[in-house]
Amino acid sequence: MVNLLERPRLRDTAPAPRTERRAARLTLPTLLTLTAIVTILPFAAMVVVAFAPPSGQTFPDALNPANFTFGNFQRVLSSSDIPRWTVNSLLYSLVSVVCVLLFAAMAGYAFAKKRFPGREIMFWAFLATLMVPFQATLIPSYILVSRLDWVDSYWGLIVPTLANSQAVFLLRQFISQLPDELFEAAEIDGAPEWRIFTMIVLPLIRPALATLGIFVFLWHWNDFLWPLVIGQSQQMQTLTVGLATLQTQAVPINQVMAGATITVVPSLLVFGLLQRYLTDSIAMSGLKG
Repeated sequence: MVNLLERPRLRDTAPAPRTERRAARLTLPTLLTLTAIVTILPFAAMVVVAFAPPSGQTFPDALNPANFTFGNFQRVLSSSDIPRWTVNSLLYSLVSVVCVLLFAAMAGYAFAKKRFPGREIMFWAFLATLMVPFQATLIPSYILVSRLDWVDSYWGLIVPTLANSQAVFLLRQFISQLPDELFEAAEIDGAPEWRIFTMIVLPLIRPALATLGIFVFLWHWNDFLWPLVIGQSQQMQTLTVGLATLQTQAVPINQVMAGATITVVPSLLVFGLLQRYLTDSIAMSGLKG
């Protein structure tokens, strides 16, 4: 009798988890959709204002233009400063990406597969620099660059940003998962270290390099503080700094938003070209985890 009375209670309480799971499935897409809308709205407003005619220079008018025009982009691209700022930003980003990936891959390979005295202490000391905010090292870095006479030059703009401890950590973790038998077989065959690095390590960590390259490019392309401090002349300014100075020159907001829209294009191109490697890296990390 006791069992017969308890069975209906179990049946009544069983559908509760299903209802909770169904509510969770409905809530998660809703939250993701709202988050996407909030994220896209500023970008959409920037694009709309960039295509608005010069008459709608205030935000309420520019967000609801009567027609769209490419005149703002023509005026921005015809400016003598925008091409120079674009070249500076491209050099700053692309050269930094190549150097950061090369140095981080070599350091990650050494920390992951080589045995030498003080390896762990050196690695954790290098990793501890992540705890130091960039603002705390801004003045010492500027003093060092000024004593090297690198202020307002590409050397001062690029070189201080090449030591990326986060990149070393990520590649070290990725390389440490590679089987040691590959490196032992290469050493038995008499392959030198540089050949092992270029023929074994780099091809195997290509997805990680592509993923890290996207982030490094975005970090440098959107960087503002360091280029502002180093690029003291108008010819050495990057796009982020140059567009910020346009607001102090009574430039119409439509042209400022057109310039900001142009700065987004290289980021979208880089992400579109390397998206396949990004998904491969996520898939490989999931399988190894």
